[in-house]
Amino acid sequence: MKKQDDTALVEPHGRGAHRSTDVIRISGLRVVRGGTEVIPGLDLQVNAGEVVGLLGPSGSGKTTLMRAIVGVQIVAGGTVQVLGRAAGDATLRHEVGYVTQAPSVYPDLSITENVSYFATLLGVGADDIARVLDSVDLTAAANRRVVTLSGGEKSRVSLAIALLGTPRLLVLDEPTVGLDPVLRRDLWDLFARVAATGATLLVSSHVMDEAARCDRLLLMRDGRLLADATLPELLQRTGAVDVEHAFLSLVEAGA
Repeated sequence: MKKQDDTALVEPHGRGAHRSTDVIRISGLRVVRGGTEVIPGLDLQVNAGEVVGLLGPSGSGKTTLMRAIVGVQIVAGGTVQVLGRAAGDATLRHEVGYVTQAPSVYPDLSITENVSYFATLLGVGADDIARVLDSVDLTAAANRRVVTLSGGEKSRVSLAIALLGTPRLLVLDEPTVGLDPVLRRDLWDLFARVAATGATLLVSSHVMDEAARCDRLLLMRDGRLLADATLPELLQRTGAVDVEHAFLSLVEAGA
């Protein structure tokens, strides 16, 4: 198989033209766990208003990268800046929303009680609580205790909490896992509406067909970016018919 133009595929999308709109800027990021280098030196730039899909198989480094962006991952080297500040800076608390793979909610409280608790911490009111519950289709279930919910419903509670206030960056780790196709579609529609307000979304997934919902794609494997491109760019450069075949093409080409 013909080797792809690796440089073009991993050139940060929009470099130079939108430098003033940086939301995420990463330079030389290295992460070491248990003596193993899991991210060996990653550079990345993400601009305002983008829906960026972070795609790759389990163990590719997606969650580690997201943890570094929100400031909860110990790094061995490099810099990670979010909205012009060091990742994890206390002043980013009201500007960055983060949804982990494992729902971060209190099982003995109701949905409303969970969301209300975090709303109090952020200083937002009842209208905002009602808005986010409606956004994730949990209004009818608002009084149910979290312990009675399915895994997908618990994930939606976490997403509702992340949407409180007006976050400028949403970091969503596998937010559609376990959801039915209709709700997955509705959530991606919601992500697009949030981005239209100027917010930036970084959404990880191992479901390659969700790539069509993203403005831009980051394909990861073994802690490295195989590609940083729009879907049309990726398909054109690899000659693939879909993002899954494009990913396989990059792997087989030794990218």
